[in-house]
Amino acid sequence: MKTEPQSYRSKCPLSIALEFIGDKWSLIIIRDMCLGKSKYCDFQSSPEGIPTNILASRLRELEENGLLVKRPYQDKPVRYEYFLTPKGADLLPVLQHLVMWTQKHVDGCGEPPEGFFTAKPEDLLKRQERGKELA
Repeated sequence: MKTEPQSYRSKCPLSIALEFIGDKWSLIIIRDMCLGKSKYCDFQSSPEGIPTNILASRLRELEENGLLVKRPYQDKPVRYEYFLTPKGADLLPVLQHLVMWTQKHVDGCGEPPEGFFTAKPEDLLKRQERGKELA
């Protein structure tokens, strides 16, 4: 996980944030997790059509950067489900504001699911905890 200031291009907070989530796919994966997706096949079914090699790479990077954790849900073959960490869940307001910006400035964009704008990061973590209890 990148935490040392000298490992970043600059000390600019925006530049550092973009090293975590500044590619084409990371926020889409985070969005899907905010909407309840947790398994590899769930992410593949998203309308954006993320290629499998990129999905695997981004999930690994998001985990390495402390935004999500994975845990096995099946042994043979081993399959994982992914959950946001508090650090990852704290991106929810960023996503909400990006959606509001897009709705304001781009005609014809879609609507997020009901409850998206009222959700809070702690709601995502509670949902994850309930999932652990059911496992």
